[in-house]
Amino acid sequence: MENNQDNNVQHFLDLIQRSRRGKFKVYIGMSAGVGKTYRMLQEAHALLRSGIDVKIGYIETHNRKETQDLIAGLPVIPRRQVFYRGKQLEEMDLQAALTLRPEIVIVDELAHSNIEGSKNEKRWQDVVELLDAGINVITAVNIQHMESLNQDVKEITGVEVSERVPDSVLAQADEVVNIDLTSDELIVRLKEGKIYTNDKIDHALRNFFQSEKILQLRELALKEVASQVERKIQTEVPGLMQARRERLMYCISTNNDTAKLIIRKTARLATYYNAKWFVLYIQTPKESVDRIGLADQRHLINNFKLAAQMGAEVVRVTSKVVASGIVKAAADKQITTLCMGKPHISLLSIILKTATFNQLLVTLGKMDIDLVILS
Repeated sequence: MENNQDNNVQHFLDLIQRSRRGKFKVYIGMSAGVGKTYRMLQEAHALLRSGIDVKIGYIETHNRKETQDLIAGLPVIPRRQVFYRGKQLEEMDLQAALTLRPEIVIVDELAHSNIEGSKNEKRWQDVVELLDAGINVITAVNIQHMESLNQDVKEITGVEVSERVPDSVLAQADEVVNIDLTSDELIVRLKEGKIYTNDKIDHALRNFFQSEKILQLRELALKEVASQVERKIQTEVPGLMQARRERLMYCISTNNDTAKLIIRKTARLATYYNAKWFVLYIQTPKESVDRIGLADQRHLINNFKLAAQMGAEVVRVTSKVVASGIVKAAADKQITTLCMGKPHISLLSIILKTATFNQLLVTLGKMDIDLVILS
């Protein structure tokens, strides 16, 4: 009874917080050149004609004439001038946007890393600050910048994208719009010089802008938007029958070389199910603070940081027996699905640990908790 009361109070507080927060719209695309910035500027003109106080916080035209032409007539918040490493650079002026408080701010390139010394490390953090201040934001991002898709994108393109946005940021969006083109249309735009300058076209065609790569990125973008729409329907459509509310937990260890990959996979599952999720670390006596190696400590801290950025709650449990610690944490957090990485252990180890693993399976079954092994 008391838990239900607490949940009702928290739900009401969440509603109040959402009502005070700015609305968040995200244009997403499979790659550069599909027209996200162009569409944002078109929308800004339409809003301005309707009497809405809209201002450009930051737009990156990449010297594309058709995009540059659309800036004319739109109110622009002057950029902040930063002298860094002998160069005069420009950043979005977050403080100016907060002071002016327009109804809507247009902010391009959500995944951008701010110049060292800025208030926030990432532009998405600037956007969150604007939203928290009650200012509506329209922004844009390419699918390859989503944190949980980092490994998928690397396998498709052969490039590891360094500037990434946590999935939890996109999950905050009130509206996600996919700007879609066929691979043929995108390649034609590239060859016509509408994406990059002539000296970069051949290199782009040999690398990123290959039809099979574009198709795979397009699929990722379409799936992402479909997932966001489904999440919105589940949370906002009155009277919709809800399945059980999923709560996921991923168990992490110090010697797991693939932890970052599994964290991202668990984050994808959590996004798909619109679920709260946790990263669990069981600290055994041999991993106590005075015994654990510095390298293992660094791995753990980095993995905890990644998980937190992606919306997970990090849980640490001290236990002599890993299985017992898992069961206790799963019960405490009311977990519905337990995620584990595929074990890299020898046949002898499997035989020796079979009894323990079987007992864990039996216990999870009694608790109605699903077990997912992620490769």
